[in-house]
Amino acid sequence: MDAMSLVPYARLPRAHARGEILDSTVDAFGRAHWLSGRRRDDRPYDATVVTVDDGQVQETRLSAVTARSPRLDALPDGGFVVADALRRGSDDHVQVFDALGRPSWAFAVGHAISHLLTDESGHLWVGHSDSGIFGHDPLSAPGVRRWSSTGEALWALAPASDIGLVADCYALNVDGDTAWAYLYTDWPLLRIRDRDPVRVRSTGVAGAYAVAVHGGGAALFGGYGDDADRLVLCTLTGTAAESWTITSLVRPDGSPIGRRRVVCRGPRIYVQAAPCTAWEVWDLSAPA
Repeated sequence: MDAMSLVPYARLPRAHARGEILDSTVDAFGRAHWLSGRRRDDRPYDATVVTVDDGQVQETRLSAVTARSPRLDALPDGGFVVADALRRGSDDHVQVFDALGRPSWAFAVGHAISHLLTDESGHLWVGHSDSGIFGHDPLSAPGVRRWSSTGEALWALAPASDIGLVADCYALNVDGDTAWAYLYTDWPLLRIRDRDPVRVRSTGVAGAYAVAVHGGGAALFGGYGDDADRLVLCTLTGTAAESWTITSLVRPDGSPIGRRRVVCRGPRIYVQAAPCTAWEVWDLSAPA
């Protein structure tokens, strides 16, 4: 199969680019956000979120941001969540800002955040890397958790023989009331849904860092070394995500992606290549 191409999705207007881009994401409603600011030492700093939504641009000024390695997402009420990926000691390292950019809540979700995604209800899904899972912070030990936007613990992944050793959450996808997690070391794909048992499927695919799901199919993007742009298309059975073709994902002009951020939402994999001023997207549900 020929390589599949990303298509342009959202771009940060040059007139709204102020300071260093600290993080960027695409939220549960398809809005693209960029967090920019100028950090100084360990002191709180002011930052700006630029939101691009179907061509409309909005700025929200956040005051007294504390995150040194920020992870950003938006809330359905117009507010924002900014978490420090690296929790320092017993700090409350997650800040919730209201729609006017004022800090309203602070709490902790655990060390070494690799993924932070809010859902349409405003709940936070968090995936952790190995230093959080095996570190000294019990909040991050499960590897995947869900929290309310006020810091109430709602769900945590429990050990299970069909999941294997959870050493890292490589990919996390949140779509409506369902989350999908892809985990190291055995590379299972988990479907997590309220009131349902966790559905575990084997993949046989190592090292991917993004997953898209649509109907009875899934796609795993990325890998180690030369497989960085690999795209594996799978059919979902009761117990497995069975690969049926392997191709690659490229930029709209056909070039390799290079350094990138990724965000997974349902059938979509959003990709932001350096210098992080534009989002591009590939949609599993789009006609071939």
